[in-house]
Amino acid sequence: MVQARMCVRSAVTNGGETLARITISGHPGSGTSTLVNGICQHKGWTSLNGGDIFRGEAKNRGLSLAEFEQICAEDESVDRSLDDILKQHLLNPEGYDVLESRLCGWWAYKLGIDCVRLWLHSSEEARAQRVVVREGISLEQAISDNKKRTNVDKVRFLEMYGINPEDKDAYTHIIDASDMNAEQVLSEVLKILEDSK
Repeated sequence: MVQARMCVRSAVTNGGETLARITISGHPGSGTSTLVNGICQHKGWTSLNGGDIFRGEAKNRGLSLAEFEQICAEDESVDRSLDDILKQHLLNPEGYDVLESRLCGWWAYKLGIDCVRLWLHSSEEARAQRVVVREGISLEQAISDNKKRTNVDKVRFLEMYGINPEDKDAYTHIIDASDMNAEQVLSEVLKILEDSK
């Protein structure tokens, strides 16, 4: 099911410069990475995942991901600096076409970037099933891990920014992908992008 909240253009201008075309957000296991890959293959677009920023910053500091995660947990300013990097990418006229992270839709909304801002919803079980396939763990473990991660992130985002990633105000479109396969989701999003030109 697709819920469209407003009509937008697929390419956004800021003083004549093209900015991000679409932001994609959703909980872990909702299928955002698969969707991003599909869009980029279909359209020949470039993309950036918020996780890439995290991994890149860990590498820049000469730290393992686990070490950097620990620093982020202990020092809120590190998380804020990573979000600032994401915002810079959103505003870069020569930046990426597609940006994917839990908060990128919110940052685009707050920055006034008139792009497609998509929230990809998926039921807990559907998300857990994707994690089972990807990581080879039990369904019960996947559900438990997803709930824990979602709750930790929600509390963190509310404390840091007063933002609940699920709050629909930031998004132009919401797709419930619980009963859709990857091809169906991609088809719906390509229609949204076409209609938003």
